[in-house]
Amino acid sequence: MRDYPVRLLDTEEHRAAWDLFRGTMHSPPGKDEDWDRVRGAYLAGRVWGASDPELIGAARSFDAEMALPGGNLVPMAAVTGIGVRAGRTRRGVLTALQTAQLRELAERGVVAASLHATEGAIYGRFGYGVTTLCRDLHVDRHRARLRPETPAGGEVTVYGLEDSVPRWPELYRATGLPRPAMITRPDACWAGYESLAYRISEGMQTVVHQGPDGPDGYATYHVDHDYERPSRLEVFAFHYASPGAFAGLWRFLLSVDLVDEIRALERPLDEPVELLFEDYRVVSVPRTEDESWLRLVDVPTALTARAYGPGSPVVLEVRDPLLPANTGRYRVGPEGAERTDAEPTLRLDVATLAMLYFGAWPASALAAVGRIEVLDAAAPASADTLFGTRTAAWCGSFF
Repeated sequence: MRDYPVRLLDTEEHRAAWDLFRGTMHSPPGKDEDWDRVRGAYLAGRVWGASDPELIGAARSFDAEMALPGGNLVPMAAVTGIGVRAGRTRRGVLTALQTAQLRELAERGVVAASLHATEGAIYGRFGYGVTTLCRDLHVDRHRARLRPETPAGGEVTVYGLEDSVPRWPELYRATGLPRPAMITRPDACWAGYESLAYRISEGMQTVVHQGPDGPDGYATYHVDHDYERPSRLEVFAFHYASPGAFAGLWRFLLSVDLVDEIRALERPLDEPVELLFEDYRVVSVPRTEDESWLRLVDVPTALTARAYGPGSPVVLEVRDPLLPANTGRYRVGPEGAERTDAEPTLRLDVATLAMLYFGAWPASALAAVGRIEVLDAAAPASADTLFGTRTAAWCGSFF
């Protein structure tokens, strides 16, 4: 397998990287007006390219912060825009891009990287593991009746797309980061959202819920209305800071006329939507799948930065051939984590550690399928409670 030169692209090369990525998604080169919307997502010093000698592969990222169990935030890279030109795949181009990108992130002190995978068999070999899960919800609007004790919620205001876009950053900040794995959204993230919104539907709207102290929840949606088939209201974003906002936004969505079904996409596994209704079965779940993948770039910092639940301490022996500074043994207990020379009780690679990190996959389940080597029979149960979280981890941001 030959080596391909990989480097950070100059800003004037960013559009070529965008067009290459679009091609890998089976889309034609973008129009000028589309590039004007998305160019803010392509940051200087964050777009990698592989050449032979023309551009044959690209990957980019933007810097943000990620919420951890216990409330701490750590520097993270949101990795996206990854693609290899047709005819050059499976020749080591992606490996060269990923290796360069991850090593540069480590040099800059980034603690973790996260991505949304188009294919599930690719990124594990670079140390990424499935760290959050999500489900799609379909609600039969005609049968849906809210239970009488459901909170009434507050006033809502609806905005069209042009008026919504400048409001989104402040609305997102107002709802906070209530779940592990959620991230802050810098300008580069919002540039991608604006571009995506206009591609999906210029009829997209945003409903904003008002709490006692101002906006405390919002949802973005559009209605796919056709007299020849059932009409669908599709929810693309739904964030809230209070139970009243959660119930109030659902109350509004159910009130939208000329809609047969509401589809809320990629929601947290433990979000209690079914419990709002008199008939639990008005909500169906056609799909449950991986949401975000995590790569722990700085394992020592990642382990010390999060809080842990009760349980006897465990000693993890972690293997990371791509970033060998992470390889080592770590004692993890209710009081925190630290490097150690003690004998390991569990042995795993860095991708499996990513799956364990936010509690999406219990250590006992990972051990049962051979992803974790058990050296002390009591250790998996202890790790289950140490790494468990009160609420399901969920990224909630597509990039």
